[in-house]
Amino acid sequence: MFQKDDFIIYGKNGVCKVEDITEMDLSGSGNERTYYVLSPKFVNGSKLYCPVDNKNVVMRKILTEPEARQLLKEIPKIDTIGIPNDRLREEEYKMALRSCDCRQWIKVIKTLYSRRDDRIAHGKKVTSTDERYLKMAEDYLYRELAVVFHKDQNEVKEYIGLDKGKMIV
Repeated sequence: MFQKDDFIIYGKNGVCKVEDITEMDLSGSGNERTYYVLSPKFVNGSKLYCPVDNKNVVMRKILTEPEARQLLKEIPKIDTIGIPNDRLREEEYKMALRSCDCRQWIKVIKTLYSRRDDRIAHGKKVTSTDERYLKMAEDYLYRELAVVFHKDQNEVKEYIGLDKGKMIV
């Protein structure tokens, strides 16, 4: 169970702060359940109410600073997604994003930067699908790391340098 003031990853909502843990009856059935009251870090004024025992959405604590530093060291060893079929590769992107796993997000980012560079080298445009998944993966990863390192999301992106092929901190 998370504690008040913890930062967690809450599915597609990304980084959220646990503002409170409370008993509520949101269904009107007379049965109270314990809920987290979450405040998405990058969406002002929003509150989410999530049952503590929710099994449908991935919830995990954000990385600690030592875990994040270890993750950054591993970036060069994280492979890209080697699926040539567009539909199957898109399914892999979806699964990676839903996993709420930073290593999977990095895999998507590295794949999409590699695809972008290859397409541009061959005189082709970057697909809107690739751009959409790249933005989502970057937002998830860089927002979490921004909270961990107490930096701005853009500072984290520049520091890591995945978009420049650096991939090493």
